[in-house]
Amino acid sequence: MKKGWKIEKLGNLCEKITDGTHVTPTYVSEGVPFLSVKNLTNGFIDFSDTRFISREEHEILTKRVRPERDDILYTKVGTTGIAKVVDVDEEFSIFVSVALLKIKHDLIFNRFLEHFLNSPIAREQAQKRTRGMANKNLVITDIKEIEVHYPISLPEQQRIVSMLDKALASFGQVKDNAERNLINARELFEALLNEYFGHPRKGWKEMKLNDACIVERGSSPRPIKKYQTTSKDGVNWIKIGDTKGVEKYIYSTKEKITKEGAEHSRFVKEGDFILTNSMSFGNPYIMKTEGYIHDGWFVLRLKEFIDTEFFWFLLVSPFVRNQFNQLASGAIVKNISGDLVKKAVLFIPPLAEQRAIVERLEALSAETGRLEEIYQQKVESLEELKRSVLAKAFEGEL
Repeated sequence: MKKGWKIEKLGNLCEKITDGTHVTPTYVSEGVPFLSVKNLTNGFIDFSDTRFISREEHEILTKRVRPERDDILYTKVGTTGIAKVVDVDEEFSIFVSVALLKIKHDLIFNRFLEHFLNSPIAREQAQKRTRGMANKNLVITDIKEIEVHYPISLPEQQRIVSMLDKALASFGQVKDNAERNLINARELFEALLNEYFGHPRKGWKEMKLNDACIVERGSSPRPIKKYQTTSKDGVNWIKIGDTKGVEKYIYSTKEKITKEGAEHSRFVKEGDFILTNSMSFGNPYIMKTEGYIHDGWFVLRLKEFIDTEFFWFLLVSPFVRNQFNQLASGAIVKNISGDLVKKAVLFIPPLAEQRAIVERLEALSAETGRLEEIYQQKVESLEELKRSVLAKAFEGEL
């Protein structure tokens, strides 16, 4: 530890560490804001999406825990280990998912402690102390044991905070620019797709999707568990989960079903299109293997005048995706029926022109992918640099 610095347990740097009420209060339409962990996960106190409790209940709760300006809020349930200084005068109460730190201001500068608790050094300690798998929880006794690295001099703490504020603001601006460029690259390619497919051109035919392919819905043997198998004699059972990280082609499946189960399902061969029809509906994939699909899929069997690669670009274009959105039903779980998906309007050029368009779009797609990779690497590098700066700051090496 650098000269003039020390390590102290968080509990010894605070007058009090407690958490919000453990009892769910009675919510009202208007009243005093009631904050939980969700209101802190963006790195600031977010009052835009809070619930409210009555003034009377707030007064009862604040007899035990009263957040005030310059205190620190610290997340302890779910997303654990995020700290934020209270920088508002507005009154509010907190739920059990948030801890309240009333610090000893003669020992530690609150903004310094906020930065430290959000640093890799403290976050790693918090992760190690977090209990539970599904319902992650940091208990108060463990929060008090977090070891804080800090210079004894308050002016030195304030100097470090000033430097960190400037550095992190710069990182934030550059990261925002990189993320904006990443979005712009994707939007540019979508705009190009819309330019190709969003309106009729000379020599192109307007038709319904049903005229371009045969549409059939998948089906599932019931109960599915009876027919699932790990035997080498099983056949591919294609699930939505097989598309994780997949953009266009499905080469393999994680699960298999018995040949008996396959008799009650829908066969798809290599080269067929499959299209999701519920939840994340309207996502097209090209089969690079054969297997069987359940009723969460459509299979689209293309007619001879449609190029497979052209059809994929067509289906992912905003023009077609917007039609799927308008045709889909269901307020919460969106789904689209076979009869509706067949109604989507398409503009189809001659086969030779389809293949020429595919060549141009594949080149543009590759360039867009290259730009996305560059911008994504910039974002990741900035995050790594931010972690490095924070680590050095609290090892006395800034």
